[in-house]
Amino acid sequence: MHVAGRIEDYALIGDMQTAALVCRDGSVDWLCLPRFDSPAVFAGLLGTEEHGFWRLGPAHATGGEPPPATRRRYRSDSLVLESEWDTPRGRVRVIDFMPPRGTGAPQLIRIVEGVSGRVPMRSSLRMRFSYGWVVPWVHKVDHRTVAVAGPDSVWLDTDAETYGKDLTTYSDFTVGPGERVALTISWQSSHKGPPPLPDPEGELEDTEKFWREWVENCTYHGPYREAVVRSLITLKALTYAPTGGIVAAPTTSLPEEIGGSRNWDYRFTWLRDAAITLSSLLRTGYHDEARAWREWLLRAVAGDPEHLQIMYGIAGERDLGERELTWLPGYEGSGPVRIGNGAAGQLQLDVYGEVTEALHLAHMTGLARNDYAQLLQLKLIHYLEDHWNEPDEGIWEVRGPRRHFVHSKVMAWVAVDRTIKLIESGEVDGPLGRWQRLREEIHRDVCRKGYDPERNTFTQSYGSKELDASLLLIPQMGFLPPDDKRVIGTVEAVQRELSTPDGFVRRYPTVGDSAGVDGLEGDEGAFLACSFWLADDLAMIGRVEEARQLFEKLLALRNDLGLLAEEWDSRLQRQVGNFPQAFSHVPMIDTALRLTTSGAYGG
Repeated sequence: MHVAGRIEDYALIGDMQTAALVCRDGSVDWLCLPRFDSPAVFAGLLGTEEHGFWRLGPAHATGGEPPPATRRRYRSDSLVLESEWDTPRGRVRVIDFMPPRGTGAPQLIRIVEGVSGRVPMRSSLRMRFSYGWVVPWVHKVDHRTVAVAGPDSVWLDTDAETYGKDLTTYSDFTVGPGERVALTISWQSSHKGPPPLPDPEGELEDTEKFWREWVENCTYHGPYREAVVRSLITLKALTYAPTGGIVAAPTTSLPEEIGGSRNWDYRFTWLRDAAITLSSLLRTGYHDEARAWREWLLRAVAGDPEHLQIMYGIAGERDLGERELTWLPGYEGSGPVRIGNGAAGQLQLDVYGEVTEALHLAHMTGLARNDYAQLLQLKLIHYLEDHWNEPDEGIWEVRGPRRHFVHSKVMAWVAVDRTIKLIESGEVDGPLGRWQRLREEIHRDVCRKGYDPERNTFTQSYGSKELDASLLLIPQMGFLPPDDKRVIGTVEAVQRELSTPDGFVRRYPTVGDSAGVDGLEGDEGAFLACSFWLADDLAMIGRVEEARQLFEKLLALRNDLGLLAEEWDSRLQRQVGNFPQAFSHVPMIDTALRLTTSGAYGG
């Protein structure tokens, strides 16, 4: 019986409309078709092999499962995965990829290549639609195998012989040196005719060319280029090409604590995540992606900035209703499995700041002027004028009572500050004097109510004694200079009180007096984005060597392919949370850029 691997055992492949996770043993355990947010065809990641998988690897002599690959890598700077097995009978390679999709059918292509000896191979394909709930009707049409259920059909094309057994489609074949056997699945709406026959070798060549040319646009050539480029490729893979929307992660319900219930659907576009992603793309030369995201934002928010949601669907959908899939036991028994996200209806005032900062940066880096973007920015500030001093759910989407979170107020200040700069540049007209007074009022309010002078640190919320890692963004956003004693005190307090034994950073306490702040049971791991923020701050306050050491410890947490989930479990020494996570890869890029410009690297 196949069980899901550790989160870091998975590789990402994708076509910039959806993505698959491939385990070390050659099993595709997660794939949603045709979009990131569509129901999964392979949901074994969140259940058992009964919920769908596609395993391809050397056939076991006793009929058991294939072992983990001996080695694996991405082909150069691409999203083409190569896995190799050294077996008693020889060496074999499997090449997995999804061709960047235009208007054609989504495809997952797997090419088996013999390297030495003669290696028996087995493909086991079990398709289960609707997140493992629906068993499709599988039959042959003109030598092609098709699985149909409701609106979906998935077609298997291969020159290898196939047969059905136990509601699974198998193929057994042997490859010798230089021999190649391709297997392709293609999705198609079931009411349409069959998708075109695939051209695996041609698609492989085109896919490699696509990624090679895309990476050539990267303007970063510093000492951390390998990590930066892999993170940029990952962010590109998480972009829904037709609209420019960027998903936070391609998965749902990978737990923040193994066995726990903090399991959420991340297959949507968070304005916060997408805004900081835009920043990283602009700073590394990717203006086309940044422009596409800005256009997505303007469509999503169109006409209704007063009701700005914190997240939208990848095409700008607003209704992201949350529900539980009771038939799935969850990753390593971590239930419930949720789809949709109820946090979409929360008030998070910091989002106004992140969006305004992104629009400001786009303007400052020469992205072509967009009059509606500037109008949107003004409308956001008109809204904040009346609402900045309200309590909200904050950056971490707490499901406890609303509070006056310090980070939310700081980001409201950022929104006003960046808009003032836009007015001062002469690009737009606005009530400059009034908003300058508003900026000063917010700043004064935060410094008076959100700062604890006895401990010399800002706090999580007004009147609270607790800390919050989002406070690390105060100097990065320009709210106070890095050499301000309150900033230094806050950085040192967060490092002292929120660090794990191995030196990474938790978002906020989940036990003790503040256990009810998020309204949830259980615990979570160290939050990787916050740990990168700490490295940034250490560099900013002059502790550059310490910043570099922390950054390189964080890089060492990546899996062998350079991928990071949302969090790190210091007790179990493994990645946790949805994977791969944009909100981990973006600050990795930002910290690399900061350390490069500060000269904080060896060699």
